[in-house]
Amino acid sequence: MNLQHSQRAAGLQTPIRHQLFIGGEFVDAASGETLASVNPHDNSTIAEVALAGREDVDRAVAAAHKAFPAWSRMAAADRGRILLRLADLIEANTEELARLESLDTGHPIRDSRRLDVPRTAGCFRYFGGMADKFQGETIPVEAGFLNYTLREPVGVVGQVVPWNFPLMFTSWKMAPALAAGNCIVIKPAEITPLTTLRIAELMAQAGLPPGVVNVVPGLGNVAGQAIAEHAAIAKIAFTGSTATGRRIVEASAGNLKKVQLELGGKGANIVFEDANLVAAVNGSAWAIFHNQGQACIAGSRLLLHEKIADAFLEKFIPLAQSIRLGNPLDEATEMGPLTSREHQQRVLSYVDVAREQGGELLSGGRAPAAPELAQGCYVEPTIVRAKTPRDRVAQEEVFGPFVTVLTFRDDAEALAIANGTDYGLGSGLWTANVQRAHRFARELRAGMVWINSYKRVHPGSPFGGVGLSGYGREMGFDAMREYTQVKSIWVNVDAQVPPHYQR
Repeated sequence: MNLQHSQRAAGLQTPIRHQLFIGGEFVDAASGETLASVNPHDNSTIAEVALAGREDVDRAVAAAHKAFPAWSRMAAADRGRILLRLADLIEANTEELARLESLDTGHPIRDSRRLDVPRTAGCFRYFGGMADKFQGETIPVEAGFLNYTLREPVGVVGQVVPWNFPLMFTSWKMAPALAAGNCIVIKPAEITPLTTLRIAELMAQAGLPPGVVNVVPGLGNVAGQAIAEHAAIAKIAFTGSTATGRRIVEASAGNLKKVQLELGGKGANIVFEDANLVAAVNGSAWAIFHNQGQACIAGSRLLLHEKIADAFLEKFIPLAQSIRLGNPLDEATEMGPLTSREHQQRVLSYVDVAREQGGELLSGGRAPAAPELAQGCYVEPTIVRAKTPRDRVAQEEVFGPFVTVLTFRDDAEALAIANGTDYGLGSGLWTANVQRAHRFARELRAGMVWINSYKRVHPGSPFGGVGLSGYGREMGFDAMREYTQVKSIWVNVDAQVPPHYQR
């Protein structure tokens, strides 16, 4: 099947963009190299995408620097209007973007259409509205002086994002940076670049000046490394693994660039004995199995009070087994494939890890047997009971439809287990006890806590973690602060002569 035929079969009406986007134009990589973007449902090639190298990153940075003076000095309201037009274009192209995202990543089309595209448009719209509402302060200092602050864009920022939510990350990363007046060089994951390139095309249609955003799909150890090291990039924002985050920090030291990291997680999802069991079971399934568990905030550690553990699992296991796996473009599919064959094998390897450490496989733990799924990167929803909270499956990020079950006797033990990892991104709890809920929200070592819910996000609410989950925040006013720097300005309003050297 040729690429045009494959595109039509997927229901895409516009050509798939497969080149780099630099200086407002789609261009080939300087080396001419490409990498296949693969459909994880059957491992067929969707497109051969240009693979950026160091020379391409240099070109992208130069284009961003050229665009920065005019973009940063543009009236904030005008920058905001461009982002608002972009949000409208994203909504107008919902079906195309949803299908392209599902084709490239394995997200079920029902989620891409209902969640990924609306959240992307909503984030650009939120920061489009914020562009002219983010302001400095006037500070009371000594008599005779006016002191005020300006929030200025940091300059050219590098952004490196992973493959699990590539469409949504275009807005999480780019919207606040653009609203604040920065220019961008963004590297989407080399295996899922297609919706980011399509968003770049829509940005041009919305009126974004050439060079303000440049998209350079490439390998992490080449293009990503070049961005992290580049002396002309003032800030790098990275989402991905903790191991890569450490390398980003090391590479950024050359020019002491500002660094923002959103890294891994091992979310504790705690169900107390007084929880609404039906709500907790359904919410916990969403916490781990949405997007095949490929989410840093996934509720991958399921902590059950020993009094309700059996009753919970009697409902939770059949629910997991009932989830419909299938072609992500099928409207009935509830869980698609993992995004790559390599990652599928990594997730399945943790079943052996669990067994070796005395864990018990309660459900799943294999690729599905259905012949129509045999060519894809599928993994059944997997539930493992760990022997101890220190087992590898209770400490390491599996990043798949793989949940580790632990039990606890009382609140103190639940808190100790929940805080017993080096990660600190998201945590959730299910309880009818208001005092307990607020106490745990305060005591949990995490950047986000959900009470009687899980995995809720909104562009106005800060998103980020502590510990090995990184530092800095996406979304909300905090994101605008991340993409600006403060300038303090002193004005001698009474024209006083400084007293120190008066003659």
